[in-house]
Amino acid sequence: MNKLLLAAGVGVMMGAGFFTGCGANAVEQSAPQEIKMDKQKFPAFETQNLQGATVTNEIFKQKKITVINIWGTFCPPCVGEMPELGEWARNMPEGAQLVGLVCDIRGANDSRTIEVAQKITQKANADFINLVPSKEMMAYLQNVEAVPTTIFVDAEGNMVAEPVVGADVDSYKRTVARYLHE
Repeated sequence: MNKLLLAAGVGVMMGAGFFTGCGANAVEQSAPQEIKMDKQKFPAFETQNLQGATVTNEIFKQKKITVINIWGTFCPPCVGEMPELGEWARNMPEGAQLVGLVCDIRGANDSRTIEVAQKITQKANADFINLVPSKEMMAYLQNVEAVPTTIFVDAEGNMVAEPVVGADVDSYKRTVARYLHE
């Protein structure tokens, strides 16, 4: 079933011309050329969550590992895994947290897409933190070829495992368990 969901998501993204990195080129907060991205570290950032509260990369320091689920409101596999992610977020092992990054929100003034993302997360009972991409995040997202893509960072924002492309919550859980037990 997961392969079917991944194939459906890839088909939707291909039809939308998604392989430019989550629509990063069409964003009002396009990243300046001088931002250099380290693929082994998530960029420092200051942004807002879906409720408008300020969130910075300091959020990573709260736990040993942060699972960053990069998703889009247009993506059926992303929306489909949201209830399972919400359940997991409520029952994660100590030392782990889940943060969503809604890649198709085009800045804090994109109220339409923010509202859609809020409705999706509310309906799915997925009450973990979901972020509006900052300009630093948008530069990072240019390297993301499909959603959902899930990455794993330590308290300093360093990548600690290979990204998982596609809706595969069991794989996310295995990655977290391996990291926490090393």
